[in-house]
Amino acid sequence: MELLSSCVSATAMAMIKVHGYQLSTATAMVRACLNEKELEYEFLIVDLSKGAHKQPPFLALNPFGQVPVIQDGDLTLFESRAIVKYLAKKYEGQGTNLLGSTIGEQAMVEQWSHVESQSFTAPCSEVVLQILIVPMIGGKTDQAVVESNLKKLSNVLDIYEERLSKSKYLAGSFFSLADLQHLSYIHALVNLAGQGEVVTSRVHVKTWWEDISSRPAWKKVAEAMKL
Repeated sequence: MELLSSCVSATAMAMIKVHGYQLSTATAMVRACLNEKELEYEFLIVDLSKGAHKQPPFLALNPFGQVPVIQDGDLTLFESRAIVKYLAKKYEGQGTNLLGSTIGEQAMVEQWSHVESQSFTAPCSEVVLQILIVPMIGGKTDQAVVESNLKKLSNVLDIYEERLSKSKYLAGSFFSLADLQHLSYIHALVNLAGQGEVVTSRVHVKTWWEDISSRPAWKKVAEAMKL
């Protein structure tokens, strides 16, 4: 009985480890999810500026050399969207329900989560890359690429505007992974790359953004995403 008690205690004390970088949008997504689920975790910084993500110790965790990676007990997992879905499912009864309560709600979460990954993030990330990252590494922003991707992003956000005119959140009346997955990317676009107009010019998108970005779980993460 004493041995069993000791094993249970050790399991309970195990803390999720997050290997990532403060400015990484993918890392921020995972940290926001952990906060929404009210999970304690250890944040282990992988210094991308020094190439730590391409060194053997990190490549042993993720052979693709990208952050973040989490370790939860015996499980090592990479790819931010896979991580947040895992956390939302494993810890479904704790913190915010990010998956929906019915099959229909869960399907809507899946649908809009895929929209984020397939339609929204590519042009958003390209704008941030050109305005923020390229100059940081000694390059020059390609304004034509910026304008082209802002146009693509505008087309996507026009669809969001229509959706959010009828629904408080993307998947329905509840905050979910579909909304959470946008937080770090819109934050980088608005607050780091200075392209807030594409969001704030749309009444319902602006209201949605102000709502989700004011959540305490996100604000803790946003504080660390400073240049």
